Amino acid sequence: MIILITGASHTGKTLLAQRMLEKYKYPYLSIDHLKMGLIRSGNTNLTPEDDDELTDYLWPIVREIMKTAIENAQTLIVEGCYIPADWRQDFDEIYLGQIRFICLAMSEEYIEEHFDEIIGHESEIETRLVKEDCTMDDLKRCNRWFIDAFGDAGEKVVLITDNFDVFFQGL
Repeated sequence: MIILITGASHTGKTLLAQRMLEKYKYPYLSIDHLKMGLIRSGNTNLTPEDDDELTDYLWPIVREIMKTAIENAQTLIVEGCYIPADWRQDFDEIYLGQIRFICLAMSEEYIEEHFDEIIGHESEIETRLVKEDCTMDDLKRCNRWFIDAFGDAGEKVVLITDNFDVFFQGL
């Protein structure tokens, strides 16, 4: 089984994967780690800021890792933002039956009310070595993109509107 977690920046994708690892002992693959390994090793000239190009570059690799895990009856959590909204088209039904999909996004109101708290938790699991100049408008734009793109693709988006911690209770 694959648990595929995507969503906007700062929504808790890595925190969710880490909590699932701790509770269920399922290993997880951070697409950000894969990205940085490929960038730092010189296997690509892309930079961490090349979001669309990184999705095109990373998705075929991640997709085939997922298929391999399914074929080997292995459970794997895959988390990161480099998942195309139409990801399902790359899998036959045999694979889709083994993939659980989670897309996280925050409402604009939540971002407005909790912006400082959101930024305060940005290194909760992974230490961000590069200080992002993440603005409230950036977060709103990124979250809106995930809500629209994945919603238009027919995917359910878990919208964080009130209490962020409620989502993680029970894990």
